[in-house]
Amino acid sequence: MSKTIQRSWFDQYMVPCFSPAPFIPVRAEGSRVWDQDGKGYIDFAGGIAVNVLGHANNELKEALSAQMENLWHIGNGYTNEPVLKLAQALVESTFADKVFFCNSGAEANEAALKIARKYALDKYGSHKNEIISFENSFHGRTLFTVTVGGQPKYSQDFAPLPQQITHLPYNDIETIKAHISEKTCAVIVEPIIGEGGIILADQAFLEALRELCDQHQALLIFDEIQTGIGRTGYLYAYEETGVEPDILTSAKGLGGGFPIGAMLVKQHIAEVFQPGSHGTTFGGNPLAAAVAHKVLSIVNQREFLAGVQARHHEFIRQMSTLNQRYPLFSEIRGKGLLLGAELEKKYQGKAKTLTNIAAEEGLIALIAGPDVLRFAPALNIEQQDINEGFARLENAFKRFVQE
Repeated sequence: MSKTIQRSWFDQYMVPCFSPAPFIPVRAEGSRVWDQDGKGYIDFAGGIAVNVLGHANNELKEALSAQMENLWHIGNGYTNEPVLKLAQALVESTFADKVFFCNSGAEANEAALKIARKYALDKYGSHKNEIISFENSFHGRTLFTVTVGGQPKYSQDFAPLPQQITHLPYNDIETIKAHISEKTCAVIVEPIIGEGGIILADQAFLEALRELCDQHQALLIFDEIQTGIGRTGYLYAYEETGVEPDILTSAKGLGGGFPIGAMLVKQHIAEVFQPGSHGTTFGGNPLAAAVAHKVLSIVNQREFLAGVQARHHEFIRQMSTLNQRYPLFSEIRGKGLLLGAELEKKYQGKAKTLTNIAAEEGLIALIAGPDVLRFAPALNIEQQDINEGFARLENAFKRFVQE
């Protein structure tokens, strides 16, 4: 691969919203990535919980290639065969009756929040418009979704912000009981807070949200952008809880690396969106839908999901063993292959430092806030890659402790 393209070009030509690693990945296969210099990495990040079947998966390549020969884009004045197949598969696999397709998680959440407001307006009147969210949550980067997210650092510079949005403590049943009212149109919750630290919702908390939403005629929205498509060992995390939302949002893993988002919704809510209510140019395009349908057909199998659970136990085992040798973490938590390890007090604030050292040792990992190391690898990651990844992580731990 030619080295004429330099990392410095990012600083020269691109808006500095990101601070990318000093190396440039150029090739990947499965859970392995190579940079411009030919250096290899084990990928425990999965494109931030996106590459559920790893990099350059042959079945996804075949699905994309076949669709590329036929129809790329047609516009929303028409439907297409791949999107209809995908919609059918999602409806038949979940609680939902209808699906709206878009391009990202933020767009899926935007659609969910808009339809919740419109449903409340049409059915109850303009007084019912409050949206309840939770502290440390993350729901996207549009002005609406970044305001609904419970991390002010992401929204405070863009005021004036959308109004009638309330942030309450996560897993605190009494506080939401005291606050929710007939003015509340929706409650949006992540079954596992992702960007905010890999924090699991209590079963009782989710059950209380369902009960309170029913009492106050509010819609319950599950943001499953990160937890969906097999990530927790279930197609969607709500299945394990037995708590059924009114609306669910999905993206990240749905396309296995190809951009696509979806809002899954019950029939009586879907009806408030009519032609002109909401839209998208690229959402539900044939290329994305063909790839996503193939992802779904592979992931939504009992044997595959059992494999995610088995890998969960293997990751926890190896992480716990490593932590006994190098006690860096106070807690290791998560479900399936969405895992977080919280740094001990004396190391807090240094999660990014640890991932930078890990990358130098040939392991790609994530953070979930300044204090939490996060793993979200391919759901089919091979045992050999798990072992090699942890060997490299141990090298990083040694250096981190010394430095």
